[in-house]
Amino acid sequence: MNNKIRALRADCGWSQAHLADLLQVSRQTVNAIETGRYDPSLPLAFAIAKLFSQPIEAIFTPDQEPA
Repeated sequence: MNNKIRALRADCGWSQAHLADLLQVSRQTVNAIETGRYDPSLPLAFAIAKLFSQPIEAIFTPDQEPA
């Protein structure tokens, strides 16, 4: 799954550690989500969307499957 978390976090001037604190997860979890190595749980995805005041669909997009 692709996401815009890195850009949204940068717009807010937040470090990965600060975002992790706000979401009550580890900095490693934030890094893994940003790099696409980990897809967040649905409750975590909702928490991220709420934190950035955006709908989930604006932050997370599915990977494109080959045609």
